[in-house]
Amino acid sequence: MSSNPIQQHPDPGGAPAGVFVPPAGPGRLWLHLALFLLTVASSTFCGGLYYGWLPSPDPLERIRDPRLVLEGLKFALPLMTILLAHEMGHYAAARRHGLRATLPYFLPMPLPLPFGPGTLGAIIRVKQPIRTRRQLLDIGAWGPIAGFLALLPFLVAGTALSGLQEVAPETQTVYFGEPILFRLVARGLFFTDLAPGQDIMLHPTAWAAWFGLFVTSLNMLPFFQLDGGHVAYALFGRRHRAAAWPLLGVLAAIGLLWPGWWVWALVFALLGPRHPPVLDEDTPLDRPRRWVGWCALLILALSFSPQPIWISP
Repeated sequence: MSSNPIQQHPDPGGAPAGVFVPPAGPGRLWLHLALFLLTVASSTFCGGLYYGWLPSPDPLERIRDPRLVLEGLKFALPLMTILLAHEMGHYAAARRHGLRATLPYFLPMPLPLPFGPGTLGAIIRVKQPIRTRRQLLDIGAWGPIAGFLALLPFLVAGTALSGLQEVAPETQTVYFGEPILFRLVARGLFFTDLAPGQDIMLHPTAWAAWFGLFVTSLNMLPFFQLDGGHVAYALFGRRHRAAAWPLLGVLAAIGLLWPGWWVWALVFALLGPRHPPVLDEDTPLDRPRRWVGWCALLILALSFSPQPIWISP
């Protein structure tokens, strides 16, 4: 998954301000490029293994299939484009405010976990304190907006290339949730008349778009120093900090549909769901930025699936 955590960093005057992490280190171009290529390789392998259109269901047979790389690239290249657009949205917004920022650090998945995308996402580091809610809104919102815009053509094209498959009633099947946008595109444009026992066989590119939506929804959760935490705090200020724990309770309740939300709720509870304050909490957002913030929250609504994955007996 992709995430853009921010750590609380002391300003020279003593007040806290949000700063993107990872741990401090030299911004070397070779390191960014090496991590990017490793992530392309790991996501290509997982994409071909789990989401490619290869005939054999046996993983060992798929690994030996010479078409694995081609099928994997149909998944990996769109996914990497989505993640790169997301991080460069953060980077461009930071640079627009005159803040020093690193290029993205991509994170390959070290093991091919079942149904994993082959990547843990990407992060950037802003090397100076984010001082105002306006800066925080721009940096927090333009990442998911850019990633969302990048995934739209892959979602449409990948769904158009998808097909139908018959699912036997006695078959144990892994199902993936359908966010609102996915359902609008898949069932509203291309598969309007699914018969009972039929399901959509997604093209690898459509799977990349699905993961782009899933990553976007995770990043836009309104907690801690995720993108959604930045946007919610920038829009609502202290009111968001007061509502953080009740919102965390809502996330825990959704865990009744998918236990994975309990893991995230526990993580946010340990870290503290409230966003740390910026230096200037009082300067209001202008109207264009408020519209940008609300668009980012709309993206959360379009991308979120209460039950992202489940197994049907």
